[in-house]
Amino acid sequence: MLRALGYPNFRLFLAGQIISLTGTWMQNVAQSWLVYRLTGSELLLGATSFAANIPILILSPVAGVVADRYSRRAIVMIAQSLFMLQALLLAWLTLSGRVTVTHVIVLAAMLGIAGAFEVPARQALMVHMTAREDLLGAISLNSAVFNSARVIGPSIGGIVVALIGEGWCFLVNAISFLGFFACFLLIRFPHITHAKPSAPWRELVDGVRYAHHTMALRMLLLNSGAVNLTAAPLIVLAPVFADAIFHRGSRGLGFLMSAMGVGAVIGTLSLARRSNVRGLAKVAVTSSFAMSIAVMAYGGSPSFWVTVLVAAGVGFSIFRQNASANTLIQTLVKEEYRGRIMSLYSMMAIGMLPVGSLAAGIVAEHSGARITVFCSGVLCLAAALVIYRNRSHLEAVKEQE
Repeated sequence: MLRALGYPNFRLFLAGQIISLTGTWMQNVAQSWLVYRLTGSELLLGATSFAANIPILILSPVAGVVADRYSRRAIVMIAQSLFMLQALLLAWLTLSGRVTVTHVIVLAAMLGIAGAFEVPARQALMVHMTAREDLLGAISLNSAVFNSARVIGPSIGGIVVALIGEGWCFLVNAISFLGFFACFLLIRFPHITHAKPSAPWRELVDGVRYAHHTMALRMLLLNSGAVNLTAAPLIVLAPVFADAIFHRGSRGLGFLMSAMGVGAVIGTLSLARRSNVRGLAKVAVTSSFAMSIAVMAYGGSPSFWVTVLVAAGVGFSIFRQNASANTLIQTLVKEEYRGRIMSLYSMMAIGMLPVGSLAAGIVAEHSGARITVFCSGVLCLAAALVIYRNRSHLEAVKEQE
C-alpha cells in the first residue's frame, strides 16, 4: 500500500499537500458558514459554490492546452500563489469587518479561475512522481491525504469559527501555502518534452476528439461527471442540514464534512492496496450505484448521527469512483494528450459541482434541502444504470489491464 512513498518526489509532494489542504478545508467550512451567517440563504450558498467552480467547467479545455504547451511546474506555482493571495484578501476583509457576500463570491470566482489552470497541470505531473506500476497507489494515497485534511480541517475550522470567527481560518489557510511551496520547490521532475505547438484552437479540438473517439475514456469521463454532479447538492446544502434541520451549528457542519472525509480515506486506502489496475473499471461503476443509495439515504435521514454515518458512505463511494477513474484515465491516455485529457477530467470531477450547486440552491429555496438531496440521489442512480447498460465500452480498459 505504501510503496509509492518510496519515491522522494512523491513524499515531498504529499507533505506539501498535507499542510496546504488542511488549511484549505478550514477555509471551505468557514466560507460556507460565513455565507450562511450573513444571508441565511440556500440560494446564495449555491451561488458561492457556483462561482468557485464554474471557471473550471468553462476554462479547463483552455487550461489543458496550456498544460501541454508550457511548464506544468510553473503553472502550479503561479496558481498556488494566487490561492494564497485570495485567502489573505478574504482574511483581511473578514477580520476588518468589511466582508460582504459579494466579496466572498468574487473571491471564490478568483479561486476558481486559478484552480482551472492548476488542477490539470498538477494532475498531469502525478505520473512523473512515481513509476507507472505504482501510479494507482500514488493517486490513492494522494486522495487519502486530501480526505484526511477533509477530516482534520473542518473539525478544526468548525471549532475556530465557533470560538473566534471565520477570518482566522482564512488567515491560517494563507499561511499553510508556505509549506506547500517549501516542499514543491524541492521536487525534481524529469525533463518533459512538449510537442511543437500548433494553433491553440486546433489542439483543443484535437484533445476533445481524442477523448470522444476513445470509448473507454469517454465512459470514464461521463461516469465521473454524473457522480460529481449529483454530489454537489449534498455538499452545498450541508450548512442547512447542520443548522436549520438538526440545529447543530458550525460544529455540526464540521462533523458532517469530516465524516465524508473519513469515508473517503477508508475508500481510497483500500484502493491503494492494489498492485495493478485490474478490476478498476468495475469499481468505478459499482461506486456510482453505492453513491446514489447513500445520497438518497442522506436526504431522508431521521437524525443527525445517522446523517453523519451516511455522509461517510457518500465519501467512501465518490472518492473510490474518482480515484479509480483518475488512475484508469492516466493509464490509458497518450503523453502528448495528458494535459488536455486531465483538464476534461477536472471538468467532470470539479466542473460539474457549480452546475449541481446552483441547481441545488434554486430547488432547495422552493422545495427544501431534503427533497433536493434525495432527488439528486435518484438522478445519480439513473446515470449509473445508463453507464452499466453501456459497460461494453469499457472493454478497452479490460484489455489495458
